[in-house]
Amino acid sequence: MRLFAALRPDDAAIEHLVQTLRPIRRDLPTELRWTDPDNWHLTLAFYGEQPDGAVEDIVASLGQAAMAAENPLDLHLRGAGVFSHKTLWVGVGGETRRLRALAADAGALLPDTESECRRHRGHLTVARLSRRGTRPARWDPVLDDLARALAVYVGPTFTASEIILYQSLLGKGRGGGPLYEPLATISL
Repeated sequence: MRLFAALRPDDAAIEHLVQTLRPIRRDLPTELRWTDPDNWHLTLAFYGEQPDGAVEDIVASLGQAAMAAENPLDLHLRGAGVFSHKTLWVGVGGETRRLRALAADAGALLPDTESECRRHRGHLTVARLSRRGTRPARWDPVLDDLARALAVYVGPTFTASEIILYQSLLGKGRGGGPLYEPLATISL
């Protein structure tokens, strides 16, 4: 099973971003695939394929990471950027040092994820360039334009009070996208 640990913005933060993106989505070409707001999350660590028996150990370790965090985090969605000329993301503001520390602790569970979490950049993926589009999938200026337009975005503050361990079920979500099934919730 494919596993990852994440924080989920509250409903008000998600709805604020949905409302902000609504006119943009309506007026843009169809070569963008917008992610499902029901799947929006801030990844702390991606564990990849793990055996079923690993869930219990990962949950126990995430409990230790949550204790090290001591308190919930006050965060907000802000700004935007593009990864690899293909993925549009919205960034995170607020207690980002604590967010990076939590991601490092969550990533230290497995050796392969630790170095990835050291360079953690809190973000929420909102769109990807469609492979089915007419433009090359490796680059499209529309994403850069969107990132510049959303650079001034600041959403409402939310309190991240729990880590969620998700199972990622590829192709099982709406429109053939992924379905993220929560397996465990760990309070901060």
